Amino acid sequence: MSQYANILIAVDLSDESALVAQRAHAVAAGSSAQLHVIHVIEPLSFAYGGDIPMDFSGIQDEIQAQASQQLSRFGESHGIDAQKQHIVMGRPEVEIHAKGEELGADLIVVGSHGRYGLALLMGSTANGVLHGATCDVLAVRVGN
Repeated sequence: MSQYANILIAVDLSDESALVAQRAHAVAAGSSAQLHVIHVIEPLSFAYGGDIPMDFSGIQDEIQAQASQQLSRFGESHGIDAQKQHIVMGRPEVEIHAKGEELGADLIVVGSHGRYGLALLMGSTANGVLHGATCDVLAVRVGN
């Protein structure tokens, strides 16, 4: 098996994200793979379906600012340069695929809670990433 050259780590910035980053580092060990990290912020309008006539822009800006700070600390603690840290807004699986293609990623590493049944039907980011990716995907089991 050839070594990976570009690895995209998709994180939700929870405590479990550290395990996802550790697995990505383990895969990259001994190679010159570039590590990038992405965090996707879902717009509040997605959560409420646009049914609530409120302006969420101030709240959304605050969420973005906090996520940027968290991602910066996360990247620093895992040795990922600032220019390889990406925050985007949208649907996680769509944005992870887009960033993976933009970067020429040959591996995406994402955490998976191993949901099944109704929880899986309600949506799983890891499942969405797996089924739409144009490269390999490593789903790291987290938070059993």
